[in-house]
Amino acid sequence: MTRKYFGTDGIRGTANTAPMTADIALRVGMAAGLQFIRGTHRHRAVIGKDTRLSGYMLEPALTAGFVAVGMDPIIVGPMPTPAVAMLTRSLRADLGVMISASHNPYCDNGIKLFGPDGYKLSDEVEAEIESRMEGDISPYLAKSDKLGRALRLEDSEGRYTEYVKATFPKGLRLDGLKIVIDCANGAAYKVAPNVLWELGAEVIPIGVGPDGFNINKDCGSTATEAMRAEVMVRGADLGISLDGDADRVLIADENGVLVDGDQMMAMIARNWSETGQLKGGGVVATVMSNLGLERYLDDLGLHLHRTQVGDRYVVEYMREKGFNVGGEQSGHMILGDYSTTGDGLIAALQALAVIVQAGRAASRVCRLFEPMPQILKNVRYNGGEPLSTDPVKEAIADGESQLGKAGRVLIRKSGTEPVIRVMAEGDDESLIAHVVDDIIGAIENAAA
Repeated sequence: MTRKYFGTDGIRGTANTAPMTADIALRVGMAAGLQFIRGTHRHRAVIGKDTRLSGYMLEPALTAGFVAVGMDPIIVGPMPTPAVAMLTRSLRADLGVMISASHNPYCDNGIKLFGPDGYKLSDEVEAEIESRMEGDISPYLAKSDKLGRALRLEDSEGRYTEYVKATFPKGLRLDGLKIVIDCANGAAYKVAPNVLWELGAEVIPIGVGPDGFNINKDCGSTATEAMRAEVMVRGADLGISLDGDADRVLIADENGVLVDGDQMMAMIARNWSETGQLKGGGVVATVMSNLGLERYLDDLGLHLHRTQVGDRYVVEYMREKGFNVGGEQSGHMILGDYSTTGDGLIAALQALAVIVQAGRAASRVCRLFEPMPQILKNVRYNGGEPLSTDPVKEAIADGESQLGKAGRVLIRKSGTEPVIRVMAEGDDESLIAHVVDDIIGAIENAAA
């Protein structure tokens, strides 16, 4: 089924342009509210947002939609996406909504929905909401005396702060550590520095001056240069970079060397395996995670299970198969014992716990394996199905044959733009570069 509004991570687009308009947000509120009104109790929806200017447009529109169908919106203001998921469960709400476009620039925005269990909605439920949005909602609007009431939760920051701190191992502290934290001028600009400080760290915050326009601008997990430079200048022990809604994280050691999501998963998985906390006998990651991670886990007697790209698919696999560690190379980290979705701050604390317990510099703790050479290139195409042509199929098969068991080829279409992503990795960097270029050339010829 082709979906009109929902993509791989909720609804997303340019602010004040369909589908990110006030009228569509209003219909999302009404349709999602109707989807989750079950029973006779007062129904509630938690609404959080990041720091984008357009949040001031979308938040009241969603609020009006929920009120119109008799649901009580609980407004929490700028809060990380995982905080909205947590508060939805904690408050026994029927629905959670996060207004954010994650790591995108300020001109974009999005709407992410969580069920009462704090997990992102399934494709099937999103399709049902879309169907309601496209239909006539007027017969289902609440009577005048049954309208919802909006309220603001004043202690949302404190609730989330205490929840996150409770995930840090008992008896451990961050005393003596100097930490740079880059909040991307986004949703965690208040809570993240507070959590680190309350756990004992000397905190150097950057990216904590949101103005509605500077979210993710030259900062955060997609632009770590500022964080890494600050680590070096200030002589910090490590740095942490969150993205705009704080559901992903990357860290840097005391030398400013970046530690990606694959290395963080390796750190946490090994630690949890040694302490008996790891479930499922391995880690769940996407097809983009490096083969070096897979080989490292194999050496530990653990296994890497792969899903398609998207943290929601990682979570679904984790829930189905009983895993509690999963994530993406980009820094989405899902730790199922603590969160139902990616939580950059909780993941950072688990990495910090490993460093504190080791009593060594981050550079000696955080790099557990040597990543295999990996090359990713994008090629644009103008419609059609170039991947189904014989020359492209032959180029892919030839590349796989050349790499053999020492490497792999991954070809996938972007879900947001007319781009095909071509990735190869293996022990021989020159060979994988040759394989990628050959496949791209075949795609370009087929798309011409």
